[in-house]
Formats: sequence, structure tokens, C-alpha cells
Amino acid sequence: MSLSPIPSPILDEHTAAHVAELFRAFSDTSRVRILFALTTQEMNVNALAELVGISESAVSHHLRSLRQMRLVQARRDGKEVYYRIEDEHIIALFGQGVSHVQQG
Repeated sequence: MSLSPIPSPILDEHTAAHVAELFRAFSDTSRVRILFALTTQEMNVNALAELVGISESAVSHHLRSLRQMRLVQARRDGKEVYYRIEDEHIIALFGQGVSHVQQG
């Protein structure tokens, strides 16, 4: 009979860095509002800018960061680029955070 390995009592540095980067994405109110909008449907920069109430340039800047963190993905349709969250883990984590705050 083989025993399961004992889980490490601490995260390795690489994993900890990625988790910190993930939560850093939630540290800006504009990014949080953009992510919230993208949890239900894909949207382009113009629609996100109108919904969130910031400039298209600012939305593009935030989306670039979110893409680098692999939290959002882009789909081109002609001249328009639509953004979405595909990872169910991100949607669930984000939803739990919102739920936690609203039930406070």
C-alpha cells in the first residue's frame, strides 16, 4: 500500500507569484468593473468604455494587462475586437469575491 505524499505546508515561490499576480488584477476598481461586465458576455472596447464610464484608451490599457495575465481573451470580427473571460475558475473566483463583499 502506498501513501499519498504529504502536501507542502507552503506554496512554492513560482505558484505564489502567479497567485499574487491574479489577485493584483482585482486591485483596481476599473479592472474589477471591466471583469464584472465580461463575466456575462463578450464586449468590445467601446461598449466597455461606455458601461464602465472611462475612456476607450483606459479600457484598452486595462485589457492589455488582463490579457497579459491571461484573464481575458480576444476575438477579432472584422475591425472590432471582442473580449471575454473563458476560464470558469476566474468567473467563479470573481463571483465569490463579489458575493462575499455584498453579503458582508
